[in-house]
Amino acid sequence: MIKQILGRLPRKPGKAGDSREAAAAGNGTEPSNSYSVARSMDPGNKRAGNGDYPVPSGVIPNPVMNGAVVYHSNEPLPAFKDVPMSEKQNLFVKKVSLCCAVYDFVDPTKNLKEKEVKRQTLMELVDYVASANGKFSEVVMLEITKMVSINLFRSSSPTPRENKAIEGVDLEEDEPLMDPAWSHLQIVYEVFLRFVASQETDAKLAKRYIDHSFILRLLDLFDSEDPRERDYLKTILHRIYGKFMVHRPFIRKAINNIFYRFIFETEKHNGVAELLEILGSIINGFALPLKEEHKLFLVRALIPLHKPKCVSMYHQQLSYCITQFVEKDCKLADTVIRGLLKYWPVTNSSKEVMFLGELEEVLEATQLAEFQRCMVPLFRQISRSMNSFHFQVAERALFLWNNDHIETLIKQNYKVLLPIIYPALERNSRDHWNQAVRSLTLNVRKIFSDHDSTFFGECVQRFSDEELKQAESDSKRDAMWKRLEEMGASKPGGNHPLGAPNGKPSHAAG
Repeated sequence: MIKQILGRLPRKPGKAGDSREAAAAGNGTEPSNSYSVARSMDPGNKRAGNGDYPVPSGVIPNPVMNGAVVYHSNEPLPAFKDVPMSEKQNLFVKKVSLCCAVYDFVDPTKNLKEKEVKRQTLMELVDYVASANGKFSEVVMLEITKMVSINLFRSSSPTPRENKAIEGVDLEEDEPLMDPAWSHLQIVYEVFLRFVASQETDAKLAKRYIDHSFILRLLDLFDSEDPRERDYLKTILHRIYGKFMVHRPFIRKAINNIFYRFIFETEKHNGVAELLEILGSIINGFALPLKEEHKLFLVRALIPLHKPKCVSMYHQQLSYCITQFVEKDCKLADTVIRGLLKYWPVTNSSKEVMFLGELEEVLEATQLAEFQRCMVPLFRQISRSMNSFHFQVAERALFLWNNDHIETLIKQNYKVLLPIIYPALERNSRDHWNQAVRSLTLNVRKIFSDHDSTFFGECVQRFSDEELKQAESDSKRDAMWKRLEEMGASKPGGNHPLGAPNGKPSHAAG
């Protein structure tokens, strides 16, 4: 009891304590009496600048905190198990402050001792945050977010994967750029992930430090070429979205802006797939009826994401997001299908195969009324795909009839759709070079023939009549050209171009 009373009495601060209290007051937070606050980045702290303490070699100035250089003791701090419970948070803050030192990992021979001390300290922080059994104070939140900012928010010049896809580089063979500092960065990400996910982190307090500016800088890191970093960022941002409800609209808007810039300006970004993966989970949790904001996001961002040449890098995640919208609100199927037709590839066969696969997923969630609104332009495109000389495109289009739901929709509207696609079926069965495509075509013909043989016969007759008309038209045209050639040859100077009869040169008007 006496110890508890004495612990509440204000301690007489030293010089370092004065600067800490001043810094805490400047940030609007009251310093705790139970432990000291390490403020290595404050202007009043000599260790934050180059004043009386020289910067050791290998310690990198970080631009996150106004260009200040963080310098800490090279000696490790005591372990948590070696201090009493009342001092553990104080020690935690000191360890977090020690981890604010940033070292040069390009040269693996520099600062080996300091790097190892920092790595061991980060591992201790992971264990402490994971096993915390009391609410984190605001000062702890401040120090953790500051340490995370110093270590993670660094300048880089990534080479976007999408840019490589456009240039024809085989991305599976091309090695991604791995950050040499990952041995430390990974543990920093792990500390922050456990801090965000911890039940001891009060979102109402933490939102002051994990604010809009912090989230924007976190989103900037998604452009990293290191896939390990993007994977951590994906998990962390999803946790932040789930925990900080107040930030949800801002996060969605910020992701939208990244997509707009990618689609309409740069077509270069490494993290589109990861951002879409997060959005897939977010869309799955949208309440019904869908807000107008969410529908606009579908129309203005997700559907135009089919436009870039590098869509193959993120198409799987994009297709999932699109399908989620249709499953949430079946009335959006017409909008989605017409959007796909708008961006349908003309000369890119592999992209067309992806579009056909996505189209099948969308149609599987489409109801009859929405299907009827868009079926005519849709099956005009499908018939063109069926006649593609690229056998994979033709196969993928014909595979649509293997889906029971899609087959049912087609049979319910066969009198409209069969006249559209029958010419493609007939041309395939006669002329297509691929045996598999011809076999699939005959199967589709049999489906229609078995469903309504009378109407199928009418379509056959109609196609035959149109072929005869076309043959007569071609014959008349050929005969006319032949007569013109004969007339030109029978006249003097007939070997000259038609524009110069009788061998006289024609003169342009004026």
